[in-house]
Amino acid sequence: MTDALLEEASKRLGQAEVYRLEVESRPVSFESNRLKEISSAEQSGAALRVICDGRIGFVSTTNPDIEPELVDRAAGLAEFGSEASFEFPSPADYLDVPVFDEKVQEVTTERMVETGREMIGRLREDWPELLCDAEIVKTWGRTWIGNSSGSEYSYDQSAYQAFVSGQLIRGTDILNVWAGHGSRRSFGDEEIERILSEILRQLEFSRELAPAPSGEVPVIFTPRGVHGTLLGPLMSGFNGKNLSTGTSPLTGRSGERVFDEGVSLFDDPTIPFASRSRPCDAEGTPSRKVALIKGGVVCEGLFDLQSAGRAGTSSTGSARRGLASAPSPGASVIDAAGGDTRYDDLFAGIEDGLVVEQLLGAGQGNELGGDFKANVALGYRIENGQIVGRVKDTMIAGNVYEVLNRVEGISSEPEWVFGSARLPAVRCTGVRVSSSEG
Repeated sequence: MTDALLEEASKRLGQAEVYRLEVESRPVSFESNRLKEISSAEQSGAALRVICDGRIGFVSTTNPDIEPELVDRAAGLAEFGSEASFEFPSPADYLDVPVFDEKVQEVTTERMVETGREMIGRLREDWPELLCDAEIVKTWGRTWIGNSSGSEYSYDQSAYQAFVSGQLIRGTDILNVWAGHGSRRSFGDEEIERILSEILRQLEFSRELAPAPSGEVPVIFTPRGVHGTLLGPLMSGFNGKNLSTGTSPLTGRSGERVFDEGVSLFDDPTIPFASRSRPCDAEGTPSRKVALIKGGVVCEGLFDLQSAGRAGTSSTGSARRGLASAPSPGASVIDAAGGDTRYDDLFAGIEDGLVVEQLLGAGQGNELGGDFKANVALGYRIENGQIVGRVKDTMIAGNVYEVLNRVEGISSEPEWVFGSARLPAVRCTGVRVSSSEG
C-alpha cells in the first residue's frame, strides 16, 4: 500500500509512522427490561507520529481533508515533545493470530434484539422484580500501521459482546449484579448460558444479608474479584513506563521471587479470538506471549518502543493506543495459571472470611506502589466454610505484593473475565476488612 501521508512525512522529516483505523459497530441496548436503542457508529482516521530533531511529534484526525496539514503540525509539536528513545522498527514476520470472524457481521439486528430479550426474560423468571439492562454489540474494522523504516502491516478484526445487569430494590437495600462476555468471534447459547448462570449465582448468594467480618481475615477473590482488585495495581508494576523511570516496585527485580510460588502470570495477545488479541501491537511490533511471573519469580515487564529504549531493553510488543492518543505500554490478554485446588475446596477451613466479587471505586490509594482500597460492591461472608449471605457497607484494603505472597490456595479452573483475562480464584490473607456496621 502506498500511503501519501507516510510518504510526505518521511520525505520531509525522516522518521515517521502512520496509524490508520477503520471501525464500525452496531449496538443494541435495553434499559429497565425494555428495548432502548438500536444504533450504529463508524470511526475512521489517521494518526501521525514523527521524530524530528530527536523529539516526538504526534497528531491525529478523523477528517481526511486535513491530512496534508498533519506533517506541519507534527513537526511543530515535536519541538515541545518528549525526547525519542527509539527508532521505528524494520519489517518483521508476524504470527497468524485469528482475530476476525466474518460471521460477526452476519449476526442480524433481529437476532441481537432476541438475545437481549431472552437474557432478560430468563433472569426475571425467578426474579420478576429485577430491573435489567443489557447490551449486545457487534464490531468490525481494519488496522493499518506503516513507518519510514519500511514496516507495513494491516489486519482485519471483529468483536462480539453481550452484557447484562440487574438491579434489585427492596426497601432501602439496592443490589446490583452483572456479567458479560466478549470475543473476536460470534458466540451463541453456550456463552449466553454462562452469563446467565453467573448472574443467577450472584442473586442466589445475595438472598440473605450478613454482617461483614472485621480485621484481617481470609479472603477469596473470585476471578472477577481478582480482575477488579488485584490486576490494576499489579499491572502498574509491570508497566514499562514505570519500570523505565524506576517508579515501579519491580524495577531491577527480574529473576527475584516476589510472589507465592503458585503465582504464574502471562500477557498473551496470541490467544485465538480473545477480545484483545492481535498479530502486532499498536506500533507494528509482532505480538508474542510475555511471561510476567513464573512460579512467583518476576520475569519481564510490558514495554513499548519508547519505554523499552529508556530502559535499555527491547519492546515486548505491548504498545496500546487509541486513534487520538500516542502509544503507551499496557496489557492485552492476561492469562494466569490455575492452581491445584477446586474452587469449592477453597472455602474449607475458613471459620470467618469474605468473598470479593465486585468492587466500587477501585483504584484508590497508591496503586503504583501496589496498594488497593475500595468498597465492596458485591461480596459474601463465609462462616465455617459456607457462604451465609451478602455483606453491605464493607471496605477492603491491602497491598498486592503482600497479598500475592500470602496465598493459601488458587483454583484449578481459570475463567474468562470479559474475554480479555483468564483468571483463577485466589484465597489469601493480608487483606484488611472493615465495615460501618462494626
